[in-house]
Amino acid sequence: MAAPFQPQQYIARHVRDIPRSGIREFFDLVQSQSDVISLGVGEPDFVTPWHIREAAIYALERGKTSYTSNLGLLKLREAISVHVEKHFGVPYSPKSQIIITVGVSEALDIALRAVINPGDEMLYHEPCYVSYAPSITLAHGVAVPVSCRAENGFAVTAEAIEAAITPRSKALVLNFPTNPTGGTMMRTELLKIAEVVLRHNLLVITDEIYSELTFEGEHVSIASLPGMRERTIFLHGFSKAYAMTGFRIGYACGPVELIEAMMRIHQYSMLCASIISQEAAFEAIQRGEPDTIEMREHYRARRNFIVNAFNRLGLKCHLPRGSFYAFPSIQSTGLSSKEFAVKLLEAERVACVPGSAFGASGEGYLRCCFATSLEQIQTATERIERFIGRL
Repeated sequence: MAAPFQPQQYIARHVRDIPRSGIREFFDLVQSQSDVISLGVGEPDFVTPWHIREAAIYALERGKTSYTSNLGLLKLREAISVHVEKHFGVPYSPKSQIIITVGVSEALDIALRAVINPGDEMLYHEPCYVSYAPSITLAHGVAVPVSCRAENGFAVTAEAIEAAITPRSKALVLNFPTNPTGGTMMRTELLKIAEVVLRHNLLVITDEIYSELTFEGEHVSIASLPGMRERTIFLHGFSKAYAMTGFRIGYACGPVELIEAMMRIHQYSMLCASIISQEAAFEAIQRGEPDTIEMREHYRARRNFIVNAFNRLGLKCHLPRGSFYAFPSIQSTGLSSKEFAVKLLEAERVACVPGSAFGASGEGYLRCCFATSLEQIQTATERIERFIGRL
């Protein structure tokens, strides 16, 4: 008689050992609650601007429902080429150095799979977005975290990166402005990091999805620094700056050989991004900058309010220079990040993400997304004050 079928025996080890996303795990709990104010989901509360939605509708009306090139619509790649050179100072050929992907998540995934051999070490800074370390592991690499600290505005230092480098180090993954901390990088420190990268012959993968949401100072891409363009994969997309999360459109720019390698994976998995979403993205990148500026100013006002509120409550919080996240410390309460978040949700119906979801360096903090209305943020901080007062 055949042995009972046990599906778990057929799951690959490197998949079985991947933890569930700390964000998803926490929001499974949120779904069971009512009257919750969410400062958790990292998504703009603005609806995609009408002229961008109209471009998607018009594409459908014209019967644009086919596949595109694996690399994406050429007119969109041409527009991206102009945009990236204008705003980031890095020129890329639209025909061979740009690929359109299904969100920046796919761009990151195929970049990692294109370059990692089993056992290669990939450095990344922490706290960081929840997918970086698991994505490296799923590509059979070794994820090596480099801690960022609040006293440095959650920027990563060249010294910390160099201390983590070994003979097996292959690449450095950067994300500035950063999810979850809102940390940014100054040109002077990026130049030092570029020196380390060149000295150790590393590749860089830079995810700059929040770059348009920089509140103070200039945003500098490491790809624009001397000697870096030829050893950098530049990732970007439309979700945050244009409030287009559901359209799932991202892109990658880089050396011809690396984009070709990424395309080989993309063609067998996704084939191409949605043509309707690509048409909407073309409209966004051509005429969407005023919308982005307007949204950024709303985020700036919300940021100022929530950070001042946290500091007034004794939850020390640095002023994020980019993104739409505040990262207050809750260490003074004596609770762990998860304990604080769960108790706050149960007692006051306010949802924040435990900092520990973003790596060990995030313990002692909460991620609070201020991409929600100022009225909601004000009510949330009043509830948090009430909660702290009972501890």
